[in-house]
Amino acid sequence: MDLLEELKGLGVDVDGGLKRIGGNEALYKRLLNTFVKAMRGQQISPDFDPADFEEVKEKAHAIKGTSGNLSITPVFEAYSKIMELLRADQLQEAKEVLLKIIPVQEEIVACIERHAGQ
Repeated sequence: MDLLEELKGLGVDVDGGLKRIGGNEALYKRLLNTFVKAMRGQQISPDFDPADFEEVKEKAHAIKGTSGNLSITPVFEAYSKIMELLRADQLQEAKEVLLKIIPVQEEIVACIERHAGQ
């Protein structure tokens, strides 16, 4: 299965992402690799310390933006909810959403990495 079909199976709105960049599939694939790098650099641990609250909010906001731009829907929706909960000081609820999305985002990242360079 090719990368874009596999991503569709993981809930990514590939067609929406392609539409955002004028249908340029090669560019979309390069941007997906950028998403992987961003995810590796912006990871949030579900057991984050409340003292790191501002940093967690910044990372969550960056992930939300990057995933939204590429229509990586499951990640975008989860981090939108996480941001909403963080802004409402509902840290435990935000951690619960984070725990649910981490395996999904890891699966999406692994999929992109498997297909890198193709």
